Amino acid sequence: MKTYTYSEARQRLATLLDQARREGRVQIRRQDGSTFVVQPIVSDRSPLDVPGVRSRLRRGELVQLVREQRATSGTRVIAALSNKRLQLARAREASKKPRRSHPRSRS
Repeated sequence: MKTYTYSEARQRLATLLDQARREGRVQIRRQDGSTFVVQPIVSDRSPLDVPGVRSRLRRGELVQLVREQRATSGTRVIAALSNKRLQLARAREASKKPRRSHPRSRS
């Protein structure tokens, strides 16, 4: 377990917290010798555990709304990917074309 001085902990707080997350805990020692432990709190809840929403929709209506949203969002994703592919293809073509050198004027 890594031990930081109080001054190091103040200066490198983000690093200290990242290390505590990776390793489980880190120590901070004050000048008077007292030592403290910093450790992350591990949540036992799933990030998908969300509260329900009251609605007057029937099950069939809700299913229909979800299906419509999935269809439209899928269409948007496909359109965005197509646009990105088109941009990449144009960039590749532009990089393949030989560049013309401008004739230098003689003075």
